[in-house]
Amino acid sequence: MVLWWIGNVVLLVVVLPVVIFLLNRVLAAVERIRAATDDILSGGVALIGELNGVPDALAVTDTTIKEVSVGAVRYAGSVAKLLG
Repeated sequence: MVLWWIGNVVLLVVVLPVVIFLLNRVLAAVERIRAATDDILSGGVALIGELNGVPDALAVTDTTIKEVSVGAVRYAGSVAKLLG
């Protein structure tokens, strides 16, 4: 019975503070992660507002690519005539 009481005292004096210390560290890390995810979420929401003009910009880009490809084909044809 005495060993039982000694075991209980050791549990309360040694093990329980260590568990509380480790739990405190884990909870602090979780809070830092939660703050970082909130920052990421707010940044993502702000980024969504900047994406409204993307379809129009892609249409302009597609037109520019077609114009450049036509010019490149014309240039390659002229070079072929000069070399041939």
